[in-house]
Amino acid sequence: MLMTLGSIKKHLKIVIARHEAILKQWITSCLAMTVMLLLSVKPAIAQEIKTKNVVIITFDGFRWKELFEGADSLNLFGKKFTKQDSAWRVRKYWGKDTEERRTKLMPFMWNSVAKQGQIHGNRNFGNKVDVKNKFWFSFPGYNEIFTGYPDSLINSNAHPPNHNINVLEFLNKRPEFKDKVATFTSWDAFYKILNAERSGFPINSGFNNVKGDKLSEVQKTLNDLMWWLPKDYGMGERHDGITYSFAKEHVRLNHPRVLQLSFIETDALAHDGRYDFYLDAANYNDKMIADLWNYMQSDPFYKDQTTFIITEDHGRGYGDNWQHHYHTVEHSNEIFFAIMGPDTKVLGEVKQKGQLYQNQIAQTIAALLGVTFENGHEIGKPIQDALPVKK
Repeated sequence: MLMTLGSIKKHLKIVIARHEAILKQWITSCLAMTVMLLLSVKPAIAQEIKTKNVVIITFDGFRWKELFEGADSLNLFGKKFTKQDSAWRVRKYWGKDTEERRTKLMPFMWNSVAKQGQIHGNRNFGNKVDVKNKFWFSFPGYNEIFTGYPDSLINSNAHPPNHNINVLEFLNKRPEFKDKVATFTSWDAFYKILNAERSGFPINSGFNNVKGDKLSEVQKTLNDLMWWLPKDYGMGERHDGITYSFAKEHVRLNHPRVLQLSFIETDALAHDGRYDFYLDAANYNDKMIADLWNYMQSDPFYKDQTTFIITEDHGRGYGDNWQHHYHTVEHSNEIFFAIMGPDTKVLGEVKQKGQLYQNQIAQTIAALLGVTFENGHEIGKPIQDALPVKK
């Protein structure tokens, strides 16, 4: 039977329509399967992360040599940089070998962090942690820690409020961390380092009272005690014991998910040339870190889901130059990095040759919380040893 031209066109339209319907159905199915796959396949690291909270703790200008080697015999036994009774200071900090001396000085770091986490920066083994900025003092160092960007424009401790976005404010702007970020520091420059007016999360630094309508009795007492203690380091730097106590009480009352705690007394006492008191400050700071860790591990909110990162802003010189740090003082760029938490591979004291940089810390903080930190600059990549192993 011969088909007319009209019937041929009609038949072709039917065939094409059927194929279009099949094609649409196939495309829809493929899209649906793709979406399901994307939803079900998350990045491996996000599936593995147990860390829900991060505490960033910084020493100020504490030499890696004391951390890894303990007290320096030249300074401890000499009279030039010491004032305490010689028998007393030697009994506190001297031992038959490096391991005993460093454990006497910092028992938590060596009995807990080294056994449950990682400590990087022992240059005796070629394991190096350095600052990237070219200035080797505090404001540039803290900027690098928290922004991941060693900014050459930040070249003074009197720098104006920081123009760089830091990882703490970045996290605070995310819904899951909103109003769950807090900073407590002994040095009042952090109001500028973290740009308090812009950042939008609570910062308490230097000789400034904790404010609020419903202060606890502990907070009220600390507000008074802070002013009753001697102003040993001037009006810009308060005692670390006050800073730590404020931070711990904030943890008890508010359960922040991201906490910064920054000490000052190792640097202040080093600049003053009091080596025995410098060691005391490191020892007390270590005890405060231990107390905070143990307290958090007793709280279900933090237990087994909190990572501590411990580091510093800069190093300092060797020999008689131990008091000082600056880009003209050799070794002032040498720092350390330690970490302990539920995702931390137990590497202990890292003795393999390696190189870490201060600008990697900000992205490491973010990565542990399952996010990628961005602030418009090329910032350091996260420290892979500090993150869970991808499967």
